[in-house]
Amino acid sequence: PQLQELLLAGNRLRALPGGLLPPAGPPAPFPLLSRLDAADNEVAELGADIAALPALKSLDVANNQLRELPAALADCPRLKEANFRGNQLRDKRLEKMVNGCQTKAILEYLRAGGRGKGKAENAREEVRKKKREKQQKKDSGDGEQDEVEEASKLLVKILHVSENPAPLVVKVSPGVKDVRAFIVCCVLKGVNLKPGNALKRFLTMQTKLHEDICEKRTVATIATHDLQLVKAPLTYDVQPPDELKIMPLGRKEIKAKDLLRQLQLEAEEQRKQKKRQNISGLHRYLQLLDGKDNYPCLVDAEGAVISFPPITNSEKTKIRKETRDLFLEVTSDTSLQICKDVMDTLILKIAELNRSTLENKEGSGSDTELDALCGPGNLNLPLVVEQVRVVDTDGNLKVLYPSKTDLATVSSLLTVIR
Repeated sequence: PQLQELLLAGNRLRALPGGLLPPAGPPAPFPLLSRLDAADNEVAELGADIAALPALKSLDVANNQLRELPAALADCPRLKEANFRGNQLRDKRLEKMVNGCQTKAILEYLRAGGRGKGKAENAREEVRKKKREKQQKKDSGDGEQDEVEEASKLLVKILHVSENPAPLVVKVSPGVKDVRAFIVCCVLKGVNLKPGNALKRFLTMQTKLHEDICEKRTVATIATHDLQLVKAPLTYDVQPPDELKIMPLGRKEIKAKDLLRQLQLEAEEQRKQKKRQNISGLHRYLQLLDGKDNYPCLVDAEGAVISFPPITNSEKTKIRKETRDLFLEVTSDTSLQICKDVMDTLILKIAELNRSTLENKEGSGSDTELDALCGPGNLNLPLVVEQVRVVDTDGNLKVLYPSKTDLATVSSLLTVIR
């Protein structure tokens, strides 16, 4: 009963040990078990009895033969980290999620009715059922609470390319395929970074996303730009380290090769001064470019590099308190779905910050513009997300974001007007 970690990886197990997950019910046989690692086995089923582990925080069942994930996973009260990658799940939507989403989103999906049964129709039927119940409540006069909850959701309106007189386009050169192949972009209009510490909180939020969902930038990197300073059209390209020039945030223009050398020297100096291995800032990400002959970059119409992932943005398009409209960019060398999932989360977090800013009027004093925005009818004004097309050099569409299926992972908190 004192067991806290159980490591079973790489043993060709076809099932988890029988006594580990007895039928749920008190007392729990392993009340302290917080980590279960059963990756790289041949486990074919993960039973609903998984909820009988009340202290489970970390579950790794990657690279097994699971076809379904039990809804009971959502009932594990402390589960924070779960790895289900490398399993051929019947539910293809769920399979995409386990390859790119945070554990919380996966559990929400299971809780909402995805159930991992491989039948998307089940999930759709569950949604229809909820809609019917909601309508019945309204008809009987009991729907007031639901209406309040719906009204409290954050609003995001999609502006489609076909409705946009000047849509932004990003052209991708063939060279990125072998360096950092995936990019997703969009425009977000209507943010308010003026009052109080709104800008600081915005930058802190971006850093936190890099740490969490982007896994310290190893699976994806976010870049945010002031749209007014972005000179379109844009090209996502690669350049050799001794040719790529950028004006990094807070620094003078420099070649990428020299920037990395400078950052390495700073990191060494930091280690000596603090006498420890932990280093901070951009220095932590230098190894992500090891062994690459070319570096990825986003170049504007004037030939200036405005983004050098996964290292830094450019001072040229830096976000300031006055910024109202953003150009958002997510790149990855892992998968397109990860880019989309990170972008979904980024838009949600910006919407939450915007709502919080308007509600609190953070230290705005006599900021009449903000006071007008904060009127009773304006707290839930929608942010506008403009679709951005990513095309190849011949103009063929590679990615359109947001598409009809995007922003689904955050739909429980967002109302998307399409």
